[in-house]
Amino acid sequence: MPDMTATTPGDRPSTAYLDHLASETEARRGATVAPDVAPSSLPEAVAAAVERAAEALEPELREIVERLHADPEPAFEEHRSAATLVEVLARHGVTAELGAHGVGTAFRAELGGGEGPTVAICAEYDALPGIGHACGHNVIAAAGVGAFLALQGVMTGDGAPAGRVVLLGTPAEEGHTGKEVLARAGAFDDVDAAIMVHPYGQDVADQVWLGRRLLTWTFTGRPAHASAQPFMGRNALDAANLAYQGIGLLRQQMPPVDRVHATIVEGGTRPSIITERAVMRLYARSKYPDTLRDLSARLDDVARGAALMTGTEVEIAWDDGALPSLPVRTNAALTARWVAAQRRRGRDPLPAGVVSETLAASTDFGNVSFRVPGMHPLIQVSSPEVALHSAEFADAAAGPDAVRAAVDGAFGLATTALEYLADDALRTAVHDEFVAHGGPLDVPRYFG
Repeated sequence: MPDMTATTPGDRPSTAYLDHLASETEARRGATVAPDVAPSSLPEAVAAAVERAAEALEPELREIVERLHADPEPAFEEHRSAATLVEVLARHGVTAELGAHGVGTAFRAELGGGEGPTVAICAEYDALPGIGHACGHNVIAAAGVGAFLALQGVMTGDGAPAGRVVLLGTPAEEGHTGKEVLARAGAFDDVDAAIMVHPYGQDVADQVWLGRRLLTWTFTGRPAHASAQPFMGRNALDAANLAYQGIGLLRQQMPPVDRVHATIVEGGTRPSIITERAVMRLYARSKYPDTLRDLSARLDDVARGAALMTGTEVEIAWDDGALPSLPVRTNAALTARWVAAQRRRGRDPLPAGVVSETLAASTDFGNVSFRVPGMHPLIQVSSPEVALHSAEFADAAAGPDAVRAAVDGAFGLATTALEYLADDALRTAVHDEFVAHGGPLDVPRYFG
């Protein structure tokens, strides 16, 4: 009889490391003194009016959360989701341009006008294939639409600040780089700052988001009879195998939060034929733009080395089908306005460094944040141990905490946008900080 007590692939991996991270986060939470955040510069009557408007939108924000969750659509296929959001805007007399900037499932709406700055609120609404809204983009959409509508009265009434608020529906974040597609079509050319919020297992003001590139390696060898004349072949699967092992060895010399994930999607057709073609697909991630560029060069060497060792050829295709995502450059001056708004709503977002940077994913908002000042805080919709891209998080993204996050997020985004437009000193601080961190980056040309 086989030993049925042996570990099987179906056993749940140990949570020991995650448990330690949770304990360390709690310890840092207790030891970290939350930074002083100045109260809102908005008159209390204005802040209260925006808050009442956000709360009054709760039924419609719940509708968005639930409708998008029940009908998830993947990247660039979010036709019903975009139509739902445009429909909600139309109920409030807002005309949105569907198919904005040449992307069929993008949309754009504007409030305000005249001479003055422009702030964009980004709304995502794509889902993950097979697992739906396990990243909670339905909540992002609700918070973004809610913020825009909560500002409608302030931006159109007497005493409205000069400038504009743009609501930009940004499709295709999952596995793609929809915001970069929009940016290259001019979506952010007239924007001075951009803001959004992402659901999470905790309230976090500033968390690490890694840059990400997609990569395809295609190894081409020479087929031969695997028994009669193997010496006449050149095995592309051997090259892929060596490349896979090379990635594993490279990890010893990578910076701690660099990540490489790889899969062999083609590896031959018959065992009796030396494999002529093998294809690998990879993600490469890093914390900074320049370290992502360094990692890219190291991976090129791995692929070429594997081809050299096996006598095969390799085609290296970076960002094939998806443009690069840069890390998020968080603007602290903007984020402080978000924190003040969330404290008013009874939340207390954790500052940078409390949640471990090893718990890092990627987002195409990073590309926006290297063009204009931006913020990308996290808002709690689940318990801390629930991971993004899991079935448990998908469940949480349709629950009452998700609706509450949409309302609180709408208020936070709305007041942050309004303070940016109305407060000259804040706007100067935001842009001084952006320049001090290097200013705008030429994103399309950065990786050559």
